[in-house]
Amino acid sequence: MLWEDKDPLEVLVTKFGFADARAAEAWVTATLAETYEIAVERCDRIVLSSHNTLAWVTTTEGPMLAKWSVAEGYFPRLTALAELTAELGARGLPVSMQVPARDGRLQVEIAGVSMGLQRTVAGGLLEVEDASQVRAAGATLARMHEALSSYGPLEGVEPFRQTLREQLTGWLSIAPDHLPADALDRLRALLSAAHPDLPPMQLVHGDYRSANILYDAGRVTTVLDFEEARIDHCIGELARSAVLLGTRYHNWGPVTPDVRATLRAGYESQHPLTPAEASWWEPLVLWYSLLLVPAGDDPTGWAAAAAATVTSQTGQPSASRSVTDTSIGKSS
Repeated sequence: MLWEDKDPLEVLVTKFGFADARAAEAWVTATLAETYEIAVERCDRIVLSSHNTLAWVTTTEGPMLAKWSVAEGYFPRLTALAELTAELGARGLPVSMQVPARDGRLQVEIAGVSMGLQRTVAGGLLEVEDASQVRAAGATLARMHEALSSYGPLEGVEPFRQTLREQLTGWLSIAPDHLPADALDRLRALLSAAHPDLPPMQLVHGDYRSANILYDAGRVTTVLDFEEARIDHCIGELARSAVLLGTRYHNWGPVTPDVRATLRAGYESQHPLTPAEASWWEPLVLWYSLLLVPAGDDPTGWAAAAAATVTSQTGQPSASRSVTDTSIGKSS
């Protein structure tokens, strides 16, 4: 299992309809042969994640990744995202494009699933301890935002109905009592000072962090997983990514202020923030930091990171109590 703490064999049977791993391997082998005219030599690994199955396969055309979903309501969105990724790749962005099926489709609906096939790309997951990698990730995000700014509505991707100010104001009005009072006060002050004239919302990646960024030989080689694509402000994604950059699959932990600053510097090397965008950096970093603090045990130190965010912005120490909010967490 990629994310969930469940028995993978049970999930394979109950959710994906395979008797066992060998049955899943046989199905993907037959599907690639029939639909893509690609011969599978062996299936190296199968990973399950919510409504998705991922199979790493060695084929006569090299190593590939087959990914399919059983969430039927999501199929039109997956098709639109496959086409979007192909366009971004054609423009020189480091994305993993789908391999066309023999009839030219990039995303194939077959036997009650929606499947895409990709070639594997060299690179390891982004290491946030390496400043050069973090800076490259920031620059790549800026290039991605510039390319995505030219795209209009996308199937199944809706804009937020509230402005950033409305989102933060609404959240502050129902913030749990155990939140650090000084953090809430600081967030209110920063929100009050934030400039209202932000650039329009646009299509953004939606889940830009270490688990979805591959780096090799001095460059970002691939940005993965556009399934969380959304309509948002670019500064919203930049701040959210700065807080979440180090998260992978389990035991998420915060990054240091230096890492956040380096990601921003890399971004601004390609696309300097407007004064309005810059005014939202601190409130959004603080907000997203607070959202990640767990209610109970905090083994990876999100509470301390949120407190340090307040300290770095005010020069005063912050109390370290916890806050619960799972809306930012990844569950699929």
